[in-house]
Amino acid sequence: MRNLLLEIGTEEIPARYIPSSLKQLKELAQEKLEERRLDFASVEVYGTPRRLVLSVQGLKEQQKDLVLEVRGPAVKAAFDQEGNPTKAALGFAKGQGVEPHELTVKSTENGEYVFATKKEIGGNTSAVLPELLPEIILGVHFAKPMRWGNKELRYVRPIRWIVALYGQELIEFAIEDINTAKISRGHRFLGSQNIMVEDANLYHGLMEENFVIVDPQKRKELILAGVKELATSVQGVAEIDPDLLEEVIYLVEYPTPLMGGFDPKYLEIPKEAVITPMKEHQRYFPVLNQEGELLPKFITVRNGNKEHLEIVQAGNEKVLEARLADAKFFYDEDQKIKLEEYVPRLESVVFQESLGTIYEKVERIIQGVNSLTNLLQLEESIAEKAKRAAYLCKADLVTNMVYEFPELQGIMGEKYAKLSGENEVVAKAIFEHYLPRNAEDILPETMEGTMVSIADKMDTIAGCFAVGIEPTGSQDPYGLRRQALGICKIILDKGLNLPLKALIGQALDNYQSKVELDKEKLTQEIYSFFEQRIRNILTENGYRYDVIEAIITAGYDNLQETLLRAEALEEIKKTANFNKLLTAFTRANNLCKKAGKISINNEYIVENVEKNLYEKVVKAQVEVNKAVGEKEFLRALEIIAQLEEAINAFFEGVMVMSEDENIRLNRLALLQQVTGLVEPIADLTKIVQD
Repeated sequence: MRNLLLEIGTEEIPARYIPSSLKQLKELAQEKLEERRLDFASVEVYGTPRRLVLSVQGLKEQQKDLVLEVRGPAVKAAFDQEGNPTKAALGFAKGQGVEPHELTVKSTENGEYVFATKKEIGGNTSAVLPELLPEIILGVHFAKPMRWGNKELRYVRPIRWIVALYGQELIEFAIEDINTAKISRGHRFLGSQNIMVEDANLYHGLMEENFVIVDPQKRKELILAGVKELATSVQGVAEIDPDLLEEVIYLVEYPTPLMGGFDPKYLEIPKEAVITPMKEHQRYFPVLNQEGELLPKFITVRNGNKEHLEIVQAGNEKVLEARLADAKFFYDEDQKIKLEEYVPRLESVVFQESLGTIYEKVERIIQGVNSLTNLLQLEESIAEKAKRAAYLCKADLVTNMVYEFPELQGIMGEKYAKLSGENEVVAKAIFEHYLPRNAEDILPETMEGTMVSIADKMDTIAGCFAVGIEPTGSQDPYGLRRQALGICKIILDKGLNLPLKALIGQALDNYQSKVELDKEKLTQEIYSFFEQRIRNILTENGYRYDVIEAIITAGYDNLQETLLRAEALEEIKKTANFNKLLTAFTRANNLCKKAGKISINNEYIVENVEKNLYEKVVKAQVEVNKAVGEKEFLRALEIIAQLEEAINAFFEGVMVMSEDENIRLNRLALLQQVTGLVEPIADLTKIVQD
């Protein structure tokens, strides 16, 4: 066995494309090797901005033999009465390349048939690779491929060279007019552009000699170690954003961290306004002291060695100086008027073509806050601060700072609100109304921020659905899934007794004068849209699929209760009598579900077992209603579980489908009352018995 090396050399690939490209490369290689019956020890992939690399360790030199059994004609058609092969058998044998006497007879579900066993001897791996490797290269797909020159090939970036080695053997093929060779290229400025790779095993060493560290994990370790060492040298700690780190890893081939500084006067502006230009625009790591305060330092990663670092440092400092000077100018300019004076400017900013301006959205958010105040029966003092925050929540969008650095929306709103003399809670709510910004983000702490966040997100969802903008597949330009999930998480985090349909309805009401809509239809569509978000939350909480189905089927209008019901059902499932109860309820449901809505008439309760069940059900109904009202769903289920003996006695003691129609309907009505007890909690018919 030998090791295989495939290096696809390209122009610089954008960092964001490399991880997904490597993932595809690995999966394709494993799939194609298995298809060709080529055994291997492992598949590894590596990447830098200028190359995608596939390394197959322990690739066997011969394909596995292939044994195929091909079914032919039925035995009665394949042999005559003397057992001699017929024309059908002879033709089949010839077609399969075997001798007639090599045919075998086997029994199948459809009778006895003749079979031809064909053995295909595995070929040499070296002969298979020239066809296989181009399939792997061309099988990798990209979001935005490009075409160059007069070539028809589309790829992430122009391919400049291809190295394909099986041990020391060159695998010859071409992608358009690019022929494979044993020649690779090093770092664009520090390495040789004519590196002779004679053996796949020598590749990594040769690359490092030419200032290319091919392994992203090794680059990551070097970056982290260097960044930590530099930060420690000034008694600081580097703030390492995982997404930024991954991007930097794929921006460089030979990482050398270096530290730079900036004028301490820029520390007078908010920390976020300094960090954002560093991270988002310059790909720098900020440095904090032990108390978490920003130091006038930054760490960047050079794509090269340690020579002339002072020149590189000076260049980076100059670029950052310009960015920070802009930030300080914007910050000073923005403060010349109060935050509330920016609000009228929102009238010229479009939210969505059919839904009007951001200013109109602000008006709807205020209406949403009013509705939430009523739904949650909140104190007037909280409501007033929430309305003030709603009025100001989008004002920072038209400030200089946020126009230049959109990532600071909400953050600068809070800063400017405080500088304008707004209440601390109002200022915090302006920032919190954007939360959560992603699945891992924090949630609002204040009730005021909670209200504005829910009102804003629900307004966006309602408006988009009203004009037919709904997520499809991976397309969700307004982030409606994220916003719906955010609403759910906030409601659950705060334990809000907030009916989802009422929340949807009030948001749609705010659009009545703007958009022609079918409120009832849209309410149901949005309610159904929330279902998958709630399923995801229940799944994350570890509930089984059948428990989730049972809970969702019973309804999810009150999210807090939905989670509590799931917890209660999970708990009672652990009890010994649950399966017996489940069997009884399923039987009851199967009998009465098609009966239509019928009422019990005491006159037709004739047998003792049905009288006993009726009395117990009436008593249980009172107790269950009380428990459900107090959100004690486990207690409610335990009360229902106590009916198991009476339910079984009923089925054993009477014939439900009596010939007397009145008695039959009355017994079905009694079963409806039994199943109705559990309907507000869960649909037990969805539970799979263990």
